[in-house]
Amino acid sequence: MRAVVTRVKSASVTIGGEVVGSIPQGFLILLGVTHEDTEAQAVKLADKICSLRVFEDENGKLNRGLEEVDGQLLIVSQFTLYGSCKKGRRPDFLAAARPETAIPLYEKFIQLCAAKGFPVQTGRFGADMQVESVNDGPLTLLLDTDTL
Repeated sequence: MRAVVTRVKSASVTIGGEVVGSIPQGFLILLGVTHEDTEAQAVKLADKICSLRVFEDENGKLNRGLEEVDGQLLIVSQFTLYGSCKKGRRPDFLAAARPETAIPLYEKFIQLCAAKGFPVQTGRFGADMQVESVNDGPLTLLLDTDTL
């Protein structure tokens, strides 16, 4: 699994002109799933993301976690995180999991984050979404369960 985690002042996802998910301060998480991913990797990734200390304390150091700032999560499926641009000018997405594999893992990841007590908003898997965010910092991390 791969995740792009951006610390945000706010973020939202809109589908067909309707806002379907919106958060104040917290993390915008773009989540990609590949063929070999498992629930164990979803657990590992949720644990890592939800325990990150990337919010500034009173001394300007990145010592505070999501829970200390009443942060929330906006989780958006993003199969293009497994896009390959090795050949030609058009990426292929062969490494991205098919929906029958990706949807259950995406939903499991959402459940795991919510079970940790964080308010979670989401996009809709497979939908044409417009994602807006006010990046804080900016601070953006790329996490891959193959390297955690």
